[in-house]
Amino acid sequence: MKWPEYNTLRLSLQGNHVLVISLHRPEVLNAINTQMGRDLLDLWSRLTTDPQEVRCVVLTGAGDRSFCAGGDLKERQGMSNETWRQQHEIFERAFFQLLEVPVPVIAAVNGHAYGGGLETALACDFIYASDRARMALTEVRLGIMPGGGGTQTLARAVGERRAKELIMRAQAFSAHQAAQWGLVNQVCEHGQMLSEALVCAQDMAANGPLAVIQAKKSIHHGLQTDLHTACRFEIEAYNRLVVSEDRLEGVRAFNEKRPPEFKGK
Repeated sequence: MKWPEYNTLRLSLQGNHVLVISLHRPEVLNAINTQMGRDLLDLWSRLTTDPQEVRCVVLTGAGDRSFCAGGDLKERQGMSNETWRQQHEIFERAFFQLLEVPVPVIAAVNGHAYGGGLETALACDFIYASDRARMALTEVRLGIMPGGGGTQTLARAVGERRAKELIMRAQAFSAHQAAQWGLVNQVCEHGQMLSEALVCAQDMAANGPLAVIQAKKSIHHGLQTDLHTACRFEIEAYNRLVVSEDRLEGVRAFNEKRPPEFKGK
């Protein structure tokens, strides 16, 4: 499948199944303007509806200074209340559509991630970060608050008390602190971060794609409910794989001592 050419994003397929997406507004530290919001909403919607050959996504930022600086405040200068709300509706839809993407999405945070930039990373499945990266939800300094899921995703990652402190103080923190708190999976040397994220993505892409999708869905939705209901959801997800061609291929390849050739069927 040929992906669209976006004004604010750059896409490249690594190997057969890993899609690398770069937020591409380096002149403003990849800040999210209205067009980027539209581009992200369109892309996440396409990946949700039909990911085609894509089995894993790596999301990063252009340049080596910033993953994403958050909302573009220069564009927002002088906006009417109605225009602000209309723009934020686009941003909201993009954030929440990212949560629905069925394949794994790794945030490769190559630099600073502030405001909506950090919320975007938090909406991904997990985060690899450069050792130079700093992160913060700074919205209260502007008289607003996180509105892209940040109050919820940050609290789920680091706990209620620390999330309250970080958000209410608008406190910045390092990638190493984020790793200690469970927000970041791995801190990498700055020049190695993307390559390490790609190794992780290729590992996942080599596994059964239907199994990875069902496992992601089971974890994500199961954590929203009680343990017994979550386990029942897991079994339903598991049973959908029993009848798949990939399940037969996985067992066959194991017994034939060869790598499996999964088709996603």
